[in-house]
Parts: sequence; C-alpha cells; structure tokens
Amino acid sequence: MTQNTPLFPHPHEVRHRVRSTAQLRAQGVSAAQTAAQCLPGGSWQQLLPGVYLLHPGPPTGEERLHGALLYAGRPPASARRPVPEQPGPQYGEAMVTGLAALALYGFRSAPPMVSLHRIDVLVPRTRRLRSTRYVEVLRGTGLPRPVQVDGIPVAPVERALADALAGITDGSVARRLLTDAVRDGYCEPSSVVRELSAAKLLGRAHVREAVDALLTEGRAIAESRLYEMVRTQGVPDPLWNVDLRLPGGPHLGEVDAYWPEQAVAVEIDCRAPGEDDEAHWSAYAEKRDHLERLGITVVHVTPGKLRETPAQQATVVRTALMAANDRVPAAYVVILPR
Repeated sequence: MTQNTPLFPHPHEVRHRVRSTAQLRAQGVSAAQTAAQCLPGGSWQQLLPGVYLLHPGPPTGEERLHGALLYAGRPPASARRPVPEQPGPQYGEAMVTGLAALALYGFRSAPPMVSLHRIDVLVPRTRRLRSTRYVEVLRGTGLPRPVQVDGIPVAPVERALADALAGITDGSVARRLLTDAVRDGYCEPSSVVRELSAAKLLGRAHVREAVDALLTEGRAIAESRLYEMVRTQGVPDPLWNVDLRLPGGPHLGEVDAYWPEQAVAVEIDCRAPGEDDEAHWSAYAEKRDHLERLGITVVHVTPGKLRETPAQQATVVRTALMAANDRVPAAYVVILPR
C-alpha cells in the first residue's frame, strides 16, 4: 500500500472523515500506515494530537468540531460504523461549550462555526488534558447534563453563555449574546444570572451592564407574553401596570395587571437570583400577604411559565376571577398608573 492509497475511499459522513488513533487501530490501521498517509502529499493529515482528518484539504467547521470532541473525549475504539442513535458515548464526558455551543444552538449573534478560532470543550476537572491548537479545554466539577444538538453533546445554554462571556471583554458583544438568549426563548434571565453568579462573572463591569440590559429585556418580553396570554386565552382585559394604594394611606405595591371588580392582581416575578434573593422574596411575600389581607387575590407568574404553559396560567387567572363572588368583598383601594 502506498501513502496515497485511501484506506476509506468514500468517507461521506463527518464522523467517517475524522478518526482517533484508537478508532483507526480498531479498524485495522496500524500506526505505521497512519504515519504514511500523513506524509507530505499523503491522503490524510493530523488534525489534533491523536486525531486524524482522512482527506488532504482544509477541515470544515463540522470536522474541526468533531475532532475537538474526539481529542477531549478520548473515546474507546468503536465499531466501523458508529450507531447514529447513540453518538454521545464516543465523546466520553466531553461537551462543546462557549461560542461554539451557542453557534450550534443557532444564536444569531454567535459567529459561525467555520470562523471560530477556538472551540471550547468542557471536561471533568480530573481530566489531565491540555489545550492545543484550536481546542480550549475547560475543566469543571459537577458538570451539567449535556444537550444533544444534531448528535453533538453541548453544554446547556446557560453554561455555554457563562463560558463564552468568561473570554469576552466587549460589553456590546456580551449584551447581544444575553439578549438573544432571552429574546429567542433559549432560557430565562434568572437562570442565566444564576449561572453567571456561580462562575463569579458578575463582578466584571461589562458583564454586570449586560445583565442589567438582559433583565430589562426579560421584563419586556414577559410583559408581552402576559398581554398575549390575555388576548388569546379568553381572559378579560385588566388594567395594566398599576399602582395600588389605600385611600389617603400607604402605598400597597405595583402589579402588572389588575381586575378591580374581582380584586385580582397578577404579578410577574422577574427577580434575578443573587445574594439578596432571600430579601427580595421576603419583600414580595410581605406585599402579597398585605394585599390578600385586604381581600385582593394575587396570582404569581414567572416568565418561564408564561412562555411554556400560557394556557395553564390563563386557567389560574380565570379561576381566581370566577372565585371572586365567593369571597368577602375586598377593601377599597386607589388605582394609579405606574
């Protein structure tokens, strides 16, 4: 066999065009044969340590991605044709994260895979593996369960965002990524902030500014979902965004929607988790208890519930409205625009 003789004449699928040393050995290809194929003018090339590209041209974005996972996962030798329905095990515990993961999810503001200078791969902290060439190895404890995107193990959106922002210093880029995450429905602001807090990124000024923009965006989106729920689920129109007060008395609080005849209020919980989360919850609970002592029913909804189960949330609101006739009439309150 000469160095130009292809061992696999028709490597149509990405996983057949990129192979690890162990996989080649399992297919009967010796180290000497691999080395011969990778000589100048040969049919193959070494993409990463222990990972080979089975054609002489430049790697595609998919091939670079698959190669990165093979390098980081160091999979056991597999059969000649991997089972498409079970792609995960061949990558071990490795998963794509950072900008590469966001590109796989389809983020509009993430650069395309082919233009990425590096691919971040998340592995357990116990792995002794170095970053090399275009692969950046990130280690962590208690790794999240990966999401399968077209057969590729990918870190959950929140973790991928945190890993991406850890290497970004441009505040405008950070804002676009976070805003896209919420606007396009990939996740909720609270879960993103929780992950950024765990990664100790909230102390960076440009990240904090991006989070402020994220929370503003999240509030606007949640309000829009509430409007849509009322419009499409047969809920009577309320008074929107009002401030409740006792006549000549103290301020009772702001609510997102209020039905004065039934004394039912809806409040969207857009709190960001953090060190003062308990204080925020305590203040919210105190306000809710005060309103309910006055006979006002408070329906608490979250952005996630409005996105995932709007019909169920509408049922909760309608039930509260219908139950108004069975309750003691509420105290009179002054309603002011917020």
